[in-house]
This record gives sequence, C-alpha cells and structure tokens, in this order.
Amino acid sequence: MQIFKGFSYLIQGAKLLIQPNLRVFVLLPLLVNVIMFSLGLGLLVSYVSGWMDGFVGWLPSWLSGITWFLWTLFFGLFAMAVFWGFNLLANFIAAPFNGLLAEKVEQHLTGHEVESATVGDVVASIPRSIGREISKLSYYLPRVVILLIISFIPGLNVVAPWLWLLFGAWMMAIQYVDYAMDNNGVKFRRMKQALAQQRLLHLGFGGGVSLLLMVPVVNFFVMPIAVAGATALYVNEHTGLNQIDH
Repeated sequence: MQIFKGFSYLIQGAKLLIQPNLRVFVLLPLLVNVIMFSLGLGLLVSYVSGWMDGFVGWLPSWLSGITWFLWTLFFGLFAMAVFWGFNLLANFIAAPFNGLLAEKVEQHLTGHEVESATVGDVVASIPRSIGREISKLSYYLPRVVILLIISFIPGLNVVAPWLWLLFGAWMMAIQYVDYAMDNNGVKFRRMKQALAQQRLLHLGFGGGVSLLLMVPVVNFFVMPIAVAGATALYVNEHTGLNQIDH
C-alpha cells in the first residue's frame, strides 16, 4: 500500500506543474532535462546496441537459445544506467533551479508566503546546491562500485539486476526528496534517516521515477514532475523535520 502511495505522489507532481503560478519555474529544469536526455538517447542509440551485439556474440554456444532474453535484459540494464547517469548529471546542473521549484511548490501547497527569489538569490544558492549534490554523489558512488562488483561474481550476479532496481529506486527518492529537505534546513544524514523510516513509501516514489525515466518522451518531463511530487511528499509526510533538525 505504501509503495502505491509513494507512486501517487508522482501523479500529484504532474498535476501541480500545470498550476499557472508554477509553470514559469518549470522551464529551466525542463530545458536542462531535455538536453541531457537527448544526449543520453544519442549515446544509447549510437554505441550501446553495438556493445550488446559484441557481448552476446562472445557468449558460449550453449547459451544461444536464450540470446534474445540476455540481449533484452542487458540492454535494459544499460539503458537504465545511461538514463540514471544522465539524470544525475542533469540534476547536478539544474540543482539551484530544482531547489527554487521545490520552494515554490511548497509555498503553493502550504499557503505560506515565501519571499520572491531573485536572480541573485539563485546565483547565491549555487555553492550550497552543488555541495548538496556532491553529498549525494559521495553516497551513491561507493554503492554503485559494490553493485558492479556483485554483477561480475558468479552466483551473486543472479540477484544483481534486482539489486540495481532497488538501489535505483532508493537513489531517485533521495535525489528528489532532498530538494525540499535542503530548503527547510534538514541535514543530509537526517534526511536519509527520515526516508529509511518509511522505506516502502519512498521506494514506491523512487521506483516510479525510475520507471518513467525508461519511457520515451515522458522521460523529458521526469525531473520537474519528480521535484514537484517529492515536495508534496515532504509536505505531507515530513513537515516538522526542519524543527527537529534545528
């Protein structure tokens, strides 16, 4: 039930973005996302198919009967890795604008007035936003290395695709819920603890983001939808964390 509730926040996020007072704050994150996903799609089309053909051709003959299955499975994993990677890069670039969008969505949902942000405010927030994105990367990368090692260990690699799916969902939850958390002064470690206390809820949200990243055209709009949805999740599930954190 919690998993479906988490996914429903993405639907709420999509509905929020059509609000007239929020549309303008969607434009820059959307532009960054379109550019990065176009690059990712170009990489996928140009190189990954060739890599996969070479990999499948290297397989022993006794696996020839399931070649199509292995090709589909590994191509799907490569595609997911490419889209996750470019999504993280897009979030790194668009972090200040995503933070601003999260702020405006929170204001819309709570009715609490927030002082209008100027260009100077956005520029001033860049160092903090980059620092927060670096914190996320420092959390993701060691775990990615562990999963890569598991993926090449005979026996353990059978469960590797499922571990990648779970980790991708968790990673997307952290990525997007963090914008509202950061805006409200919640420390990164405290944010992770809060998400872990409602793990299924956040896996449902992050799993939905991962799923949408794989859908052509829709993935162009995932970033602002996820920011808005994650902010709604924060408002409904985590309001008060900033007071505890301070």
